Amino acid sequence: MTWEVLSIIGTIAFAISGAIVAMEEEYDILGVYILGIVTAFGGGAIRNLLIGVPVSALWEQGLLFQVALFAMTIVFLFPYRLLRHWHKWGNFTDAIGLSAFAIQGALYAVEMNHPISAVVVAAVLTGSGGGIVRDVLAGRKPLVLRSEIYAFWAILAGLLIGFQLITSALGLYILFVGIVLLRVFSYTFKWKLPNRSLLHSDSVKREEKTLSN
Repeated sequence: MTWEVLSIIGTIAFAISGAIVAMEEEYDILGVYILGIVTAFGGGAIRNLLIGVPVSALWEQGLLFQVALFAMTIVFLFPYRLLRHWHKWGNFTDAIGLSAFAIQGALYAVEMNHPISAVVVAAVLTGSGGGIVRDVLAGRKPLVLRSEIYAFWAILAGLLIGFQLITSALGLYILFVGIVLLRVFSYTFKWKLPNRSLLHSDSVKREEKTLSN
């Protein structure tokens, strides 16, 4: 198992995710490809801009682009047949992509001697940035910020790598498996971070005002 294999799995998962969202929004074939590519590579592009890696480095990933295009083409041609498998395994492959890309982003920032804040940002953007851009382009609220715990695990990976608590290859693989398992537990057991909704409080105030009148 190598980082290249994990990157391929993550790229496939994110590209398929973007393609499925595009078809749910009834985009044409061009929209499907654009949204899929943005989801698969958008996080890495934003990360490169912020930490000083040339954006042109993305074009050196020719194999990943080919894999993403092939995956999106299959989804577009056989959507109903593949959706059954996606609903079963989509979250798991997405968890692999999140973990692999978050660790990859953190390592990029560490190699460039950036501070811990930049390492964490690089981990989060690489792991979940593509999904955020996908949802914004699709006119949706970003799923990674309101669903089960998602981006938090990328933050955890960035902190562990940024503070150099994990430096060995074995430690990175253990971290990878740990992040995948934590993400799986998140959507299996519906773990969520605390949130506060103002919509509920507004409705309560309106009801109280109505009763007082």
